Amino acid sequence: MDITDVTAGPVNDPLYAKALVLQNGGTTAVLITVDAVAIGEIGRIGKGFLGTVRAQLQKELGIAPEGVLINASHCHGIVRADTAQLVVQAVKEAHASLAPVLAGAGSGHEDRVSENRRLKLKDGTTTDMRRAYSMPRDEDVAGVGPIDPQIGLLRLDRLDGRPLAVLYNFACHPIMNPPSKGNSADYPAYASKVIEDSLGGGALAFFVQGCGGDINPVRYKEINRPPDAAPLGTMLGGSVIEALHKIKPVADGNLKVGSQTLSLPRGVDLEQRIARIEALQNTLLRSLQPTNISFKTFVPLLIGQKLSPDFPSHYSQSYFHDRALGRRDLERLDADNKAQVEAYLANIQVMEQLTRLSANLALLKKHLAQNQAAGSPALDVEIAGLRVGDFKLVTFPGELTVEVGLNIKKAAGDPRAFVAGYTNGYIYYAATAEQRNNPGFAQEDCDALVAPEWQQKFEEKAVQVLKGL
Repeated sequence: MDITDVTAGPVNDPLYAKALVLQNGGTTAVLITVDAVAIGEIGRIGKGFLGTVRAQLQKELGIAPEGVLINASHCHGIVRADTAQLVVQAVKEAHASLAPVLAGAGSGHEDRVSENRRLKLKDGTTTDMRRAYSMPRDEDVAGVGPIDPQIGLLRLDRLDGRPLAVLYNFACHPIMNPPSKGNSADYPAYASKVIEDSLGGGALAFFVQGCGGDINPVRYKEINRPPDAAPLGTMLGGSVIEALHKIKPVADGNLKVGSQTLSLPRGVDLEQRIARIEALQNTLLRSLQPTNISFKTFVPLLIGQKLSPDFPSHYSQSYFHDRALGRRDLERLDADNKAQVEAYLANIQVMEQLTRLSANLALLKKHLAQNQAAGSPALDVEIAGLRVGDFKLVTFPGELTVEVGLNIKKAAGDPRAFVAGYTNGYIYYAATAEQRNNPGFAQEDCDALVAPEWQQKFEEKAVQVLKGL
């Protein structure tokens, strides 16, 4: 179903809701993928969306609520106000056209389209890459975090071998955007088109967002050309097709689906983190130095000093002429100007730090208010599990960072077990305990409701779910 709000501005490519209905015996599983930023809380889809869709499907089709999984791609497109009704309609149409299938699971590899957006600094802190603020100085960066290049795959073919559906699970924020900046489903739209065009016959490609909380599209901060999601999606789609050729679907009736509630601790340290940011802001403000120059005079002085470090203020002839007469006026001017430029540069670095801190301080204050209003030390989340043939999936309703997914897949010890975030709700970021305690205050550790202890509880539960499928 096309769920694009065409009244919200220019449209680069459609936003879709897609429904995959699976039945075996008395078990029915529904996987819905939505080109939207989240399932509730933020964006156009409201908090009641999941309950509304489940209630209608239970009433009209008899599908149990725990059998319905809804994953948001996390693209930042704007969907229609009646998206819930369109999603229900998509499920009803899928349910009405059930056909016997063969199932096959596998994985692909794609490491050219994503990068970790967290930067490890030499002072032991971590910062992150956002378009909301600047990068740290190159000389301050010590390294970056990992990515997850694995593509989790489920292939469903009709009995005559014609592909019916492909589910592909990959971890990366869909925030590259098209050059037109119009409403867009971002790189998953291009990847799905490549897959569907290649398979033909009306086969549908379902993108299921993975643990992309701290994963950006590669070269996300590039400023020398317009951001363009098309090449990234095309590469991802090609890698999916390449991997699909190695999967041989078989008659496998394994179908399991279910969900359970996991209680996670809310962050109790948000006030302390807010206080630390405010103290750091005060320290930085006090470090600002008075200077005799403005941006208008700073730029030509900096260029002159970089172009000719020994003779920045005039031609060398003037310096040699003055020296022959025992004068040092130009050299004294250069020394004064160099000090002024260095002070101005230091002030710029302080300004950039303050900008990063201000943005993330606002996030901490927002979530402190939410936790206080909740009136409970715990946050209940829905953890779902799905098995189709050898394909296994565990889900979480937040922005899982990549190391969480990598940890779960390693602990599960199953090459056909995968992890999805952004599913059946939205509780903002869920960073690792180490990230959550980061004294550098990046988005993932500030835009969070949960305490650091959440990680161990979820990872243990996720592995348990996968092993029980």
